[in-house]
Amino acid sequence: MSVTQGAPAAFAEPVAPVRRSWIGLLFAANLGLWMAFFTPVQILLPEQITALGVTGKEAALGWVTGVGALVAIVVNPLAGALSDRTRLRLGGRAYGRRHVWTLGGTAVSAVSLVLLAQQDTVAGVAAGWAGAQVGLNVMLASLSAAVPDRVPIHQRGLVSGWVGMPQALGLVLGAVLCTALVTGVASGYLAMTVLVVLLAVPFALLTPDDPLPAHHEAPARQRTPPWWAVFRDHPDFMWAWGTRFLVQLGNALGTLYLLYFLTDRVRLADPETGLLIMILLYTLGMVATAVVGGRLSDRLGRRKPFVVWSGAVIAVAALLLAIRPTWGAALAGSVLLGAGYGVYLAVDTALITQVLPAATDRAKDLGVINIATAAPQVLGPALAAPLVTHLGGYPTLYAVTAAVTLLGSVMVVKIRSVA
Repeated sequence: MSVTQGAPAAFAEPVAPVRRSWIGLLFAANLGLWMAFFTPVQILLPEQITALGVTGKEAALGWVTGVGALVAIVVNPLAGALSDRTRLRLGGRAYGRRHVWTLGGTAVSAVSLVLLAQQDTVAGVAAGWAGAQVGLNVMLASLSAAVPDRVPIHQRGLVSGWVGMPQALGLVLGAVLCTALVTGVASGYLAMTVLVVLLAVPFALLTPDDPLPAHHEAPARQRTPPWWAVFRDHPDFMWAWGTRFLVQLGNALGTLYLLYFLTDRVRLADPETGLLIMILLYTLGMVATAVVGGRLSDRLGRRKPFVVWSGAVIAVAALLLAIRPTWGAALAGSVLLGAGYGVYLAVDTALITQVLPAATDRAKDLGVINIATAAPQVLGPALAAPLVTHLGGYPTLYAVTAAVTLLGSVMVVKIRSVA
């Protein structure tokens, strides 16, 4: 990362370790974010569209989630770029460049979720979910920048493990909340609204946020190349993006049709309960390895070997499903997938923060990285459907999942500036 000597606090490379309280508040903010993201996708949107009684509910759900993913691809780097250049002064006091976006994104998310709960057409649901995606991706852009902004390199694996964990916990906790504790789609959206506010706002109000220096505005405005130009000038960043894209594409391919896999291939008597068990095992595997893998990466001062081996573990899990379509193999694959993905997400996130091109553009560049997470959610269904229906079925799907994931993880060796 490019940082000049004696840089202002907003651009300086962090050296002081962050405290547990700071990590806890960031963990909570991310938990609120991912609960509000995953719970609608997995539970509330399917139930809402089913209740509309439209023909082709699967296609309608795909259209709604696809629109949301496209919104994420546009909003995330844009919000990051604006965050990088934000200078706020009120009453003669200068405020930081991140927290105002976290608060704004939280507000947009909350309003959109409330409006989404009231929609009774597919177009209305798509518009409401697009609005929620705007707010959630504004939050994601600002919260993602917290790690390179404030966490020293030797602590980033550990912190990234804690920050990555809510992606799995958000799915499980949201599912439990909206199936066991809260009844009805509208009540589910209201619960997500309350939780995203309660969990995200404390981080924005209680943690420091360095303001931009007064002289920064002019240089920032001189530099307006398209976001993809960063790949040309920073090859390590390009390879990091490619690694994230392929591993996330493998994840999208491997998880999209799990319910149908249990129903049609494994022929499980109760596939819905089976899928819930698989999600719980996946979460346990991820929780067990994310922080441990990140901390070990910090202590050894190495990132790339952890990325390669975690990708190999994920590939083994996918191959297990391809070769042995049984309930026992599905359970073992769930644990392996969670264990591999936990290490991958913690260490790869830390690695990415070390190849960001410039301290002045941290949030924008992380927004570009987040495209590598969002784009596979659009591309995955387009690739998975023909594999399942015309090109060999589930064995082919999971073999391709393994190959794509392994290729993505091995690609990390092309990065030269990080061990």
